[in-house]
Amino acid sequence: MKKGRFLTVCLGVMLMALLGGTLAGCSSKNSSADGGDSKKLSIVFYPNESAKDYLTSRNELKAKLEKATGKKVEIKTTTDYNVAIEAISSGKAQLAFMGADGYIKARNLNKAVEPILTESGPDGTFKGASYRSYLMVPEKEADNYKTNGKYSLDKVKGKKISFVSASSTSGYAVPTYEIQKHFKLKNKDSFAESGKFFSKVLYGNSHPGSAVNLLKGDVDIAAFDDIDLTPFLKVTSGNYSDAGSVFTVKDDATAPFVDYRGQKVVNISTLPVQNGPVVANTKALSDKDKKAIQKLFTSKEVSDDPKLFAKDDAKVPALWHKKGDKSQLLKVDDNWYKPTHELIGK
Repeated sequence: MKKGRFLTVCLGVMLMALLGGTLAGCSSKNSSADGGDSKKLSIVFYPNESAKDYLTSRNELKAKLEKATGKKVEIKTTTDYNVAIEAISSGKAQLAFMGADGYIKARNLNKAVEPILTESGPDGTFKGASYRSYLMVPEKEADNYKTNGKYSLDKVKGKKISFVSASSTSGYAVPTYEIQKHFKLKNKDSFAESGKFFSKVLYGNSHPGSAVNLLKGDVDIAAFDDIDLTPFLKVTSGNYSDAGSVFTVKDDATAPFVDYRGQKVVNISTLPVQNGPVVANTKALSDKDKKAIQKLFTSKEVSDDPKLFAKDDAKVPALWHKKGDKSQLLKVDDNWYKPTHELIGK
């Protein structure tokens, strides 16, 4: 683990101890540890899925977890990726809804952290079980990022950039790996701070937050994914996969995009990202509960529930995405995340 990340986690542990076991930066009715209470379970969410837009879906997930286990389930929302990572690795939460990068960081802290579910591809299998990471620029500046008529990363050095979080898979790990590879650098250490590879580095703390940093002109480039922005942005030229596609903020976009309706951005890089898992701390969650959760959540009762699986044009976003009629959740283990393990280790 990099020194800066180690210090961040250590500070989180110290702060939780000072607060008597509560989750700093985490909001819930009761944030105390549940690991020793057999009648309770808790699930922690990243800042993206902690947003108000996902309230209906979070509550539906809570109801399904309670049905599967017969236990009271507490939702823990956060404003910081590291809080969620520490919560699941320490057992303060038994379950977590995470990205692949955050899961691997949590597992590096505690091998008891294991993935138990992930979203399938459109055909209901692991084929295409991925989403997209973008590097976006304002439409009026897009042509400046072309080399020999094609979009390129050649011009990103020295620019002002926004990432989501240093613990975000699609909002940091994947795009910085691509930049590292493009410039043939030994590591990614210079990307995290202003005045090194980039003239300015900001963190949005969520995918919408990173996008807003770009839309309001604080940065030249922003990293974020497609699934967290579909409630707010739509493709108005091109498609979700090809560089050079134009994304426009929807006319009915809600906060934090109200002031940016109609603004356009262009993706200069699009990269695939493994779907994130639902993870369990297997020292804090019984094997019986884990199997009960996997059984219910891999059934059609969940995959056919629009509050949990929503299409891209749905008015209310859901935690998972109905990319095809066979979209569902699949049982998963650490072996499936080997590609992301390898990417993060570089």
